[in-house]
Amino acid sequence: MANKMNLAFSALSENESFARVTVSAFIAQLDPTMEELTEIKTIVSEAVTNAIIHGYENDPNGQVYITAELKDRELELIIRDEGVGISDLDEARQPLYTSKPELERSGMGFTIMENFCQEMKVISEPMIGTTVYVKKQLTTTKAMCR
Repeated sequence: MANKMNLAFSALSENESFARVTVSAFIAQLDPTMEELTEIKTIVSEAVTNAIIHGYENDPNGQVYITAELKDRELELIIRDEGVGISDLDEARQPLYTSKPELERSGMGFTIMENFCQEMKVISEPMIGTTVYVKKQLTTTKAMCR
């Protein structure tokens, strides 16, 4: 059986931690390892921060949407915005690329997210928005405790 949650919130930087904690609380029922929990929090942080800073250019009137679904021990995560979109997705996914160098962004968001999941897909259209799809398989911690 699948378990699903939906979340929508204003594109304010202070809501990034709210999103991270909410998704963490939702997946806690699967008793993930600390490493898995940290990786999921990082994925959420990176995607939400990208939506706020790049998608909405810090316009608090925008909305960030998160859907999390648990199927067995797999997390499917969708983080979406309706912002400006990404004009060159291949360029944006290159390590160290940032469209906001003046904000001292590292340009590692997509790379970090990809390293912490089994599957990641990014769909973006200029002036329509960006959607990040992530799948992460969680280990069975109970067997690890024996």
